[in-house]
Amino acid sequence: MNAVETSRAVAVAAVDLGATSGRVIVGRIGADTLEMTAVARFPNGPVPLASGLHWDFTALLAHVLAGLRAALGEAPEIASIGIDSWAVDYALLRGERMLGEPFHYRDPRTADGVDRVHERMPHDELFLRNGLQFLPFTTLYQLATEDPAVLAIVDHLLLIPDLLAFQLTGQRVSERTNASTTGLLNATTGDWDEEVLAALGLDRSLLAPLISPDETIGALREDVASTIGATARVHVTAVGSHDTASAVVAVPMDPSTAAYISCGTWGLVGVEVDSPVLTAEVRDARFTNEGGVDGRIRLLHNVMGLWLLSETVRAWERDGADIELPALLAEAAAVTEDVPVFDVDDPRFLAPGDMPARITAWFEERGIAAPDDRAALARSIIESLAQAFADTARTAARLGGVDLQTIHLVGGGTLNELLCQRTADRSGLPVLAGPVEATALGNILIQGRALGAISGDLQALRDFVARTHPPRRYDPAS
Repeated sequence: MNAVETSRAVAVAAVDLGATSGRVIVGRIGADTLEMTAVARFPNGPVPLASGLHWDFTALLAHVLAGLRAALGEAPEIASIGIDSWAVDYALLRGERMLGEPFHYRDPRTADGVDRVHERMPHDELFLRNGLQFLPFTTLYQLATEDPAVLAIVDHLLLIPDLLAFQLTGQRVSERTNASTTGLLNATTGDWDEEVLAALGLDRSLLAPLISPDETIGALREDVASTIGATARVHVTAVGSHDTASAVVAVPMDPSTAAYISCGTWGLVGVEVDSPVLTAEVRDARFTNEGGVDGRIRLLHNVMGLWLLSETVRAWERDGADIELPALLAEAAAVTEDVPVFDVDDPRFLAPGDMPARITAWFEERGIAAPDDRAALARSIIESLAQAFADTARTAARLGGVDLQTIHLVGGGTLNELLCQRTADRSGLPVLAGPVEATALGNILIQGRALGAISGDLQALRDFVARTHPPRRYDPAS
């Protein structure tokens, strides 16, 4: 069905977890309604423990429960909860017990796992099976660093959104869009890859049954319902639990002529296709085939994203500077001299630390004069991201057979007007920016469809977003 229809509007709660913050949102959705209200926001980030860099999942769960209680206070009629988060990170469980806080994907231990995996199955062979670009923090590389004695007593591995759903419902599942980022899912069959598991010495029972967006995970446990004040039966619905999968649902695009950029901590740049593209050209271009909603494939490349700017600001603040981001961006936009651009995908920029010094070192190693003040360095970051976004969008379209006419930019990056305009300028294509809350909207849309409040295919959902949240257009400078 191509049209969004309904006889009633419903209320849902969207739990949207990012790598630096999280929030709980009340969504109301019906034929003429697509609204959202953030009722809770909370910090999230790496915690250095003696064993390495971890997520504080225990605190995260407490924030989510408090947020859901606030959501039910705002809308007691909430019928469903959907969860999305970042990818690849996981917890190991024995029975009901979590064996330690999940590792953070930026923990340096992942480098040891790469060689261990590739000794058993080279990347070229892995790509033909899982379709993923090489990223050293992918789940299968993280697993290769685990103590075999620990894995021997583990019952299940759960990715972050599945882990949260387990804590809410007691049900162990693996939602497909996030499972597709682990390296353990076969890109062609859409099921766990037995040969990859065997090569890595992993037991199939470690992985929970797969579930697709629109399916019900389970009702809230009674103690959870009591804690958050749910008086009616509320269940958890599977959405595109990889945050980019949810974001792409809400990109108001025609996938035959558009590329998308989901821009936040990372910049996920790609196109949507019907089936995985497993050519050597895709592999060598470091593109990845990740699962999308309704069985679609997100052919994309991970660009470092606004992490570069936020980590730069943090470094300046550690040195005592008082940085206001809007003022900094205004100063960057006022820079008139040409600034050099750098390779935003250089691995040196992945870990937390002194980002300005790393960027300066990148330029110095190549005999290029680095920007000499904060505004110029911020402009250099924006220009470098814009160039990477433009180049990657064109490559994605070529690899995916898309007649590229527009670029859609969604997420927090839409608030950065300079980045949107410079991406249009450097690509020579119009950039349609928005919605800023694409991930939460995609989460809400799938819950609404699962509840029968709306119906329709992905294009119908995107047309609905275009009507209710029209994007802002940036044309390339003549």
